[in-house]
Amino acid sequence: MASNKPPEDVGLFRRSWTAVFPFSSSALATLPENTQRPVRYTREDDIPDVEHDIDGQRPTIRDYNAINSVPPQIRVPKKVATSLKIEGKVWFANERTWISWLNLAVLLGTLALALFNASKDIVAQRFAYTYALISIGVLVYGFVIYQNRITMIRKRDPGHYDHIVGPVLISALLFFAVLANFVIRVREL
Repeated sequence: MASNKPPEDVGLFRRSWTAVFPFSSSALATLPENTQRPVRYTREDDIPDVEHDIDGQRPTIRDYNAINSVPPQIRVPKKVATSLKIEGKVWFANERTWISWLNLAVLLGTLALALFNASKDIVAQRFAYTYALISIGVLVYGFVIYQNRITMIRKRDPGHYDHIVGPVLISALLFFAVLANFVIRVREL
């Protein structure tokens, strides 16, 4: 159901408040209404569909994971839809990764601030701005990955949780920034 409210002019302060505090009541009020939740992956999908035999029993299959020399015959279990339980360690691993990205961003920001305040040279100040921008990029990247993984965990998405491009890009940016700093300093000699 779409609401019949007229679109109101939202000021810059309110938009920035929503961006800074995404779980505030005003930010949550802007979420769409009546969203359909996706179908969750359940364990019943791993059990094959089989019909009952003449006696009303479920057919048997060979259990190749058995430790006997000849795999025994076991009955195919009934399908029971149960949702997958998400353990706490999954959430904590995601938060630990976010804290690691936050630690790197603070470290780079501290380096940029120290370089900016310690030198009056224009080249050093420009590299301080470069390191500050890389620090902000690391912070934004870490937060986006954190939120993306939270969404994937809540949806019980069995997809890939690793992101290869981000760390490689950040490492390349830092490498080229340090290399450019070195080359410029050597040319000044």
